Amino acid sequence: MKLFTLPIRFGIATSGSLIAYFLILSLFGLHTNVFYSLFNGVITGFGIYEAIKYMRIQQREKFNYTMGFTTGIITGFMATLIFTVFFAIYSTELNRDFLEELSTVWFKDYKNFEGIVFFTVAIMGFATSLVLTLSFMQLFKTSRNQGKKTAEFPKKSL
Repeated sequence: MKLFTLPIRFGIATSGSLIAYFLILSLFGLHTNVFYSLFNGVITGFGIYEAIKYMRIQQREKFNYTMGFTTGIITGFMATLIFTVFFAIYSTELNRDFLEELSTVWFKDYKNFEGIVFFTVAIMGFATSLVLTLSFMQLFKTSRNQGKKTAEFPKKSL
């Protein structure tokens, strides 16, 4: 359980950052512009990166690829779940016109538009978490080739 506390804390902090960013956008009326949601990937990526980095510092020689991957996935998924719950509450209880403003065409054509939006938010968060975790682990993994000597190629004579 001790290994899960760090990613859970970073997941909560990352979701707090995502919620704060969304609320700041809503203050300026920019939360209905889907373009600004691209920055959510930057926020989530930073949270995952920092979680893996701190886990590596904390575990030192015990750190391995599986531990880093698990840390990144838990951090990203925790942030996504909390943000999706917040998003659902915001769009159904706090600002009931939000989904209609978000996409007037979809809202009129689909009866379950709310479910589609919540599902899309969750899937985007999970996919971002997975891809960024795999990417960052390329930076943090230890090479298995450190103890091996490299073969020298014979020099060509001209």
